[in-house]
Amino acid sequence: MKARFLAAIIVVLMITVGCSARKLVTPGNQTGRVFSKKITKTIDAQYLIYLPEDYDDNTDKLPLMFFLHGSGERGTDLDLVKVHGPPKLIANGHQFPFIVVSPQCPADEWWDIDYLDAIFDEVTTSYRVDEKRIYLTGLSMGGFGTWDWAAEYPGRFAAIAPICGGGEPFSARLLNDIPIWVFHGEKDKVVPIKRS
Repeated sequence: MKARFLAAIIVVLMITVGCSARKLVTPGNQTGRVFSKKITKTIDAQYLIYLPEDYDDNTDKLPLMFFLHGSGERGTDLDLVKVHGPPKLIANGHQFPFIVVSPQCPADEWWDIDYLDAIFDEVTTSYRVDEKRIYLTGLSMGGFGTWDWAAEYPGRFAAIAPICGGGEPFSARLLNDIPIWVFHGEKDKVVPIKRS
């Protein structure tokens, strides 16, 4: 009996608090509101990963390079990611003394920071990565992604090398302490060189 009575009082209090909160917003006036809500997101991601030949024989943590491809390599066929850059070199037999991760952006999407962060977390917890030597590069759409991701996490990357992409001038101040090597051709007809 006491439990029912207590439950009834709680319900009345909740309704009263809800009504009083609504009364704080007066029709015809603008009122600031603040709330907190937890949102979870499921990310299905795929990527190519390359480990140096001596990875299993070596216990040292290794440098890691992320390569973000351009818009033409989006989709679900990972072989498309091998068209340019480090994935192409690896596919042609080139060896590197560091880990290379090449995510694939889903079809008709743009590089999303949450998507990249999920891959970042997966790789850095699953492999022996030296977190002080994580590098980021990308081509065209991947160059834009390189600028964006580095601006979101300026302390995460040891250096970045965007290729024919573009950054936002307002985020340049966030990148002051990151070594940056920018590549962009003056004859680029798709992305103006001033974006770099």
